[in-house]
Amino acid sequence: MNEATECSIEVTRGGVPESRHRVHVAVVDAEGRLRAGAGDPDLITFFRSAAKPLQALPLVEDGAYDRYGLTPEELALCCGSHSGSADHTGVATRILEKAAVTSDALACGPHPPFDDDARRKLEEAHLEPGRLHNNCSGKHAGMMMLARAHGWEPAEYHRPEHPVQRRLLAEVSRWTRMPEEAIALATDGCGVPCFALPLRQMALSFAAFAAAVRAGERSPTVVFEAMTTHPEMVAGEGRICTELMRQAAGRLFAKVGAEGVYCVGVPGAELGIALKVEDGAARAVAPAILGVLRELDLISEDDYGALHHHAYPELLNTRGEPVGQIRPAIALQAPDA
Repeated sequence: MNEATECSIEVTRGGVPESRHRVHVAVVDAEGRLRAGAGDPDLITFFRSAAKPLQALPLVEDGAYDRYGLTPEELALCCGSHSGSADHTGVATRILEKAAVTSDALACGPHPPFDDDARRKLEEAHLEPGRLHNNCSGKHAGMMMLARAHGWEPAEYHRPEHPVQRRLLAEVSRWTRMPEEAIALATDGCGVPCFALPLRQMALSFAAFAAAVRAGERSPTVVFEAMTTHPEMVAGEGRICTELMRQAAGRLFAKVGAEGVYCVGVPGAELGIALKVEDGAARAVAPAILGVLRELDLISEDDYGALHHHAYPELLNTRGEPVGQIRPAIALQAPDA
């Protein structure tokens, strides 16, 4: 692969380039072949919340989904990094009730909702945000449900040595085709283990997941359909995961991760895409993934046009006036023969 091939996101002010975010990309098929890339497709970084669809699979595979009567909407929240709206916290509460645990047992700390309306209502009521408002509360509720289903004590479920986390590491190992001992662990922002591995392996896991959906395997299909039927639970209104999956209408599944990570699986093409904005800039992520998807012809011109506000977001000053633009400069290359 030509190491000079790069993707970047340019930030302009008054039409003059001001900043640039470098992006690393791996596009992999279900056999593990690198089909295209840019920068360093083998860059080792943290999966972060892009791993959530894999972490939700044991809920279906190990019987919790059926035993506790989880709905697709609830399963989608377990895959999500939600905005903390009233709808999101209500669904998280239902999962906890089915698992017979309370929100006090959630190991994730509170933070203000991303949702403007929810945040404003808390402020007007002079209330502090709770753990349910944490964007990862759905994932944590699912983890406690998994513990209940196995008969494991839910306390300390967030610790790396807990059976829940050992089970999730095994699932990540399975789909990335990496030995568990080769996956470095650290602590995610919500307090549970997160996984460091090459972008190529992240892309492979989404490609293998997509191929399993295409083949009709139950657990991946249930998770895929939950995410694509209820994309509002995976993120929230106005956010890229929700609007991309809604626009794609079942053609792909997508998940953002912190620090500039984004992964997409495409069942029709049996491809997985993983990217990392090198400096972790969140503002570069949506332009990057939309530019990559369009470059690969995995979304149409009409799709791209409908999502133009994510692909080319305006740069605003403190008066709310547009003063510049963020825009993708995408150049992918196939690996050398």
